[in-house]
Amino acid sequence: MGAGLVWGMLAVIFDWSQFNEHWVKPFGTIFLNMLRLIAVPLIFVSLVKGMASLTDIGKLSRIGLKTLGFFMASTVVAITVGLLIVNVMKPGHAFPDSRRAEMQEQYAASVGETEAVAEQVRTGGPLDFLVEIVPENIVNAASDNRNILQIIFFAILFGLAVALIPHEKVKAVKDVFDGLNDIVLKIVDLVMKIAPLGVFALLGTLVVEFTGDDIAESLDLFASLGLYIVATVTGYLVIIFIVYPLVIRLITPVGYKDFYKAISPAQMIAFSTSSSAASLPISMEVVERNLGVSKTISSFVLPIGTTINMDGTSLYQAVGAVFIAQAFGFDLTMAQQLTIVLTATLASIGTPGVPGGGVVMLVIILTSVGLPAEGLAMVLALDRPLDMLRTVVNVTGNCAASTIIAKSENELSYPPVRESDV
Repeated sequence: MGAGLVWGMLAVIFDWSQFNEHWVKPFGTIFLNMLRLIAVPLIFVSLVKGMASLTDIGKLSRIGLKTLGFFMASTVVAITVGLLIVNVMKPGHAFPDSRRAEMQEQYAASVGETEAVAEQVRTGGPLDFLVEIVPENIVNAASDNRNILQIIFFAILFGLAVALIPHEKVKAVKDVFDGLNDIVLKIVDLVMKIAPLGVFALLGTLVVEFTGDDIAESLDLFASLGLYIVATVTGYLVIIFIVYPLVIRLITPVGYKDFYKAISPAQMIAFSTSSSAASLPISMEVVERNLGVSKTISSFVLPIGTTINMDGTSLYQAVGAVFIAQAFGFDLTMAQQLTIVLTATLASIGTPGVPGGGVVMLVIILTSVGLPAEGLAMVLALDRPLDMLRTVVNVTGNCAASTIIAKSENELSYPPVRESDV
């Protein structure tokens, strides 16, 4: 990130913009294309694997419904908090009007398409959005990232069908998707290995294109990014220190300080690895040992949560999408912001618990409301530290969910009885 900023400034000062256009910018474009490339297979495989893992649905249906209901509700709350904060703080408005006008002109075609879609929504029936979610041809739907809701619908349907069929009949299918999931996650890992080069090219090009021949205007870019960080982190803090503790205190006997003291080892692992999946073993240990959650609940809720509970990621996506829209001078309508809520909620189900997974999903959010994916450069440069923080939010939400659901099922022994106490 630092090298990209320095390069962008040097390119402006010494008029290397043409060199940047031909020899630097392409690497950023390649990185963006790789993120787009992996989006559909990532969501489909992750969702099918997650839904197919819901074995013995008859016995666990009640717990499963509570788990899915809590995760969906908390995701919507997180996205709403993010949208409220970013609309109040308006970090993208720090961009100069002249640059905003240039961006509007540059992406005039995208704006026209968005307006056309909005007009169709206004003139259509109230249930048209449900019709659009159900594809008539899954192959055609998979050929365009704009149809991501259709991919999610089919993946959920496919995964549920696998879960409802006796295990011995679909064991081979589950094994295939286990292998495909590992392959896709490895591809994500390989793509993220070139993220430093992509960030360098994207941010360097961003500085060149936004600054033009006036280096002083780049300060507006840095000020806007600073406000974006403040808005995102504020949302994280609201979720971690207000929303989760309030719900836990209302439903369970676990105290505010006791909860965070109990799960702090899992939070530290989440922060250092930026991976909900890597934090899963320690998360299961701390909720069972320190909070008294039964193994039955923890072994069901936490793995599912690692796949579909991405409150921090969803908040980040909502804030990032509106920030990019503000920076480009696009005024998102209420309908478009509701689209962000819906898309981010459903896309969070397929977000893998690995570093960089949320970045892939942000491309989908941007596409769903007609925003240019190139705007990803502005938030991608700062993604790593924010990724560490949002993973803490995700893991905290998983631990909170397991505690609350355990209490509702009378499977919470708090305070837990330790062997040393016997």
